[in-house]
Amino acid sequence: MQQLRDRVAVITGAASGIGLAMATRFAADGMKLVLADIETAALQRALAQLQGQGAGAIAVTVDVADAAGVERLANAAYQAFGAVHLLCNNAGVAARALLQPVWENSLADWHWTLGVNLMGVVHGLRAFVPRMLAGGDEGHIVNTASVAGLITGSGPYFASKHGVTCISEGLYRDLKTAGSKLSASVLCPGVIRTAILDAERNRPAAFGPRTDLSTLSESSQRWAAGFRAALDAGIDPALVADAVAEAVLHDRFYIVPAQDEHLQRIALRAADLAALRNPSLPVPRQ
Repeated sequence: MQQLRDRVAVITGAASGIGLAMATRFAADGMKLVLADIETAALQRALAQLQGQGAGAIAVTVDVADAAGVERLANAAYQAFGAVHLLCNNAGVAARALLQPVWENSLADWHWTLGVNLMGVVHGLRAFVPRMLAGGDEGHIVNTASVAGLITGSGPYFASKHGVTCISEGLYRDLKTAGSKLSASVLCPGVIRTAILDAERNRPAAFGPRTDLSTLSESSQRWAAGFRAALDAGIDPALVADAVAEAVLHDRFYIVPAQDEHLQRIALRAADLAALRNPSLPVPRQ
């Protein structure tokens, strides 16, 4: 995209964290905003904040795991602004049992995590991309994955994020091959100062109760405590939003605002694959 001013951005997971930071950055760039989130109260606070800063914006409560709900979001966006130029499929969740061995993750964790992280992106692409193509304007799609989508890992979170990376790479290829005015990026953040470990506050009852950390192994409990401390000291979401805006303006596909250790793990996995050697094992926890 050559410019952002007066264009329309749709952002899922917009009530907090990276989503809210992107909305704030895009508002500063003069974009009109469609904010979407499952958490109504937080979404309305975000809307009021951005409108107070002069942004033209609407808010729609939606669970991105629900295809019909995402279609309603698209309808609302086009009814309000007549076009969408930037789609950020950003909503994501993680259970606090994030690094359990793959055989210990519950089926409920699998269905909930894949439903939001992976199918949420699929639903966004299906609801918006055909309309964006038909509009004939330049545009961009940013799908939020994670460094977990670029490194070795197991369980529903890693699987969902690898899926988003794969879909995004294919989307980029398909759009370019078709000669479209649309392009795409995949956002793979490292440890960012967000509330991702508290995502189960919005876990639907159909997927069971929130993770009880006391039922996990001691190593998993230690990891959760350490990860929460790392999040508190993580990268500012505003810096992630800046990286996204620059990628959209300069048509950069991979957006990886991450710590050096994660960049090294990405390189190690790529080297393992290129050499056709077994995946490198993680350094044992102390």
